[in-house]
Amino acid sequence: MEIIALQTAVEKVPRIGTAYAKRLKKFGIKTVQDLLFYFPTRYDDFSEIISIKDAKQRLGDVVCVQGRITDIESSHTWKNFVNLTQVTIQDDTAEINVIWFNQPYLAKSLKEDNFICLAGKVSLGKDGLFFNSPAYERINDIGENDELTHTGRIVPVYSETRGVTSRWLRYIIKPLLYRFADQIQETLPKEIIKKYKFLPIQEAVWQLHFPDSFEHADAAKSRFSFEDIFLIQLNVLKEKIKLMQKKAAACPMNADLMKSFTDSLPFQLTDSQKKCAFAILKDLEKTVPMSRLLEGDVGSGKTVVATMAALNVVKCQHQVAFMAPTEILAKQHFRSVSEMLKNFDVSIGMMTGKDARISRKGETFEVSKKSFNGDLENKQIDIAIGTHSLIQKGVIFKDLALVILDEQHRFGVEQRDHLIKNKKIVPHLLSMTATPIPRTLALTVYGDLDLSLIDEMPANRKKIKTIIVEPAQRKEAYDFIRKEVEGGKGVFVIFPKIDSLATKAKEALEKNGPVTGSFVPQNYDLGRLGINEVKALKEEYERLSKEVFPDLRITMLHGKMKAAEKERIMLDFKKGEIDILLSTSVVEVGVDVPRATIMMIEGAERFGLSQLHQFRGRVGRSDMQSYCFLFTTDPSMLNRKRLKALVDSNNGFELAEKDLEIRGPGSLYGTQQWGVPDIAMQGLSNIFLVEKTRAAAKEILEKDPELKEYPELKERLKQFQTRIHFE
Repeated sequence: MEIIALQTAVEKVPRIGTAYAKRLKKFGIKTVQDLLFYFPTRYDDFSEIISIKDAKQRLGDVVCVQGRITDIESSHTWKNFVNLTQVTIQDDTAEINVIWFNQPYLAKSLKEDNFICLAGKVSLGKDGLFFNSPAYERINDIGENDELTHTGRIVPVYSETRGVTSRWLRYIIKPLLYRFADQIQETLPKEIIKKYKFLPIQEAVWQLHFPDSFEHADAAKSRFSFEDIFLIQLNVLKEKIKLMQKKAAACPMNADLMKSFTDSLPFQLTDSQKKCAFAILKDLEKTVPMSRLLEGDVGSGKTVVATMAALNVVKCQHQVAFMAPTEILAKQHFRSVSEMLKNFDVSIGMMTGKDARISRKGETFEVSKKSFNGDLENKQIDIAIGTHSLIQKGVIFKDLALVILDEQHRFGVEQRDHLIKNKKIVPHLLSMTATPIPRTLALTVYGDLDLSLIDEMPANRKKIKTIIVEPAQRKEAYDFIRKEVEGGKGVFVIFPKIDSLATKAKEALEKNGPVTGSFVPQNYDLGRLGINEVKALKEEYERLSKEVFPDLRITMLHGKMKAAEKERIMLDFKKGEIDILLSTSVVEVGVDVPRATIMMIEGAERFGLSQLHQFRGRVGRSDMQSYCFLFTTDPSMLNRKRLKALVDSNNGFELAEKDLEIRGPGSLYGTQQWGVPDIAMQGLSNIFLVEKTRAAAKEILEKDPELKEYPELKERLKQFQTRIHFE
């Protein structure tokens, strides 16, 4: 028989095997230790055991009772052939009936005279008290409660997937805790445990899975919430320390050049843009590599600030890489940067998946990729703009001094490593994002980056009027939209994944996992599950073009289109050849269409505040009055409160904090994709916890940057780094 240890693969654990191991891998569970660190998402309180007689006074409540089985019967209904298992149990005070649907195995595993503990909502039927499909487990005798797992205690509930239920997880995890909990090595430094009075790790693991009380569960959760955020802080601060030890090219600020550039612009920089540009230009003067995140609302002018930095670096005789997440945005940046720098004798190149272009002295021409790469390597291109194509094999910069990343800041370290392999001089890094980041996230997930905020909009921009549209007001809104179109204005329509797909989505989620609870996440990307969202979009297109706006030019845009087709549609929309552009939420952030004055969002309650704010930011790109219509069918107070917050505020930072409070960081930033544990996710909303972990991480690293005195912590951090991936 194989010896089982903490690092043993789960398929080798008795009662798991290869089939269950495959399912567990959906949760990132590969070893026994992973399983022990797979914590509950919530608890059911079945701790109060009462007599059956007292249950009569608790109708509609969840109660827990114990008794002896006096009768058990299995049958089928004739109409729909549903299996019924019916049981009567009795204690010294009364009896209660129990019914389970489609669980025929219960009639084999439960026998008359067995003692059983039940937990569920008690109801009153024509035959007296009864339970409908309660939680259950066999016991040796009434009152023997020490070893209860599924009832008679605070019971853990886990995220589930098809074939892996909370009951099965409790059944597997509890014996493993008895066997291995004492072998789990403490990872937090002793001084931190003592300072914050944390539970030791072995006790905390037990209390999170099978707590003696909710106070014990909270104490365990506090410990692991601290630990996980502490590990994130260690990770980002170690990256920052590593970067500070490297050298970058110093690029002295040319004040006269910067003045010439700003004077050439057809608009005035805002005070906020000036402050951010100055901070970035001062960073570029240092030989320590800059690592800065430029944050600002959609349309606040981040690209202008980045272009100032790029121009200064180029005139210091170095090269710049400017990376965008999509071809549409790369081409947009190429056009706008080329226009801004047309009088400054700068050679600008663009390379995407298929295209390569160069702009020199006001002229733009297409080149082969081979020619582009040759010019780049020979320093004939000063600023190279592109997608991931800029980090492909064969793309070599001769003298790269600045990397600008748009809307993909967490790729920063990895992409910079690609661009600087075997280089002694490290390029400066400037990341840009239009997603407002609450302070808690800025201090943790983005803790290795200095932050610059553009917190005001250009002076000529009017505040976008945001209006909630009830079903009865649709016609009035449609009439208004038609008038805007007749005046030459453009309309965006954002369409969510519709309700008719929710059932299919749930089935697909259960099949492909993981599923939290029993709901379908509101903005889950159904396309990833193979569900035909394009078909749903086409149905909405048919409705709008035939029933609502038959006289207007309407076009669809979706993620499955080729880049060239998407670019053609966006250009046609920009030129006024399309009146209404209908899309799912895949429309790229930052797309600039000044003639668009209306953002119409169907099912607005399905999106988070930050996402709605970003959609709204795609209009209002000129001095014309713009509007955002929030079409909703959900009257719930929560959604009303959220949408009202959007109506009342145009401040993205304020809305991000509100969204964090309402939906949590996981939904807000897609952070489930990072692999960050749920407990840490919840903790990221707590500024006091975040500041505490950051201070602790700084203190440890100042004393011991390599963590030589903390071997267990170093190993845990290594494991954690393989699990989290901040894309």
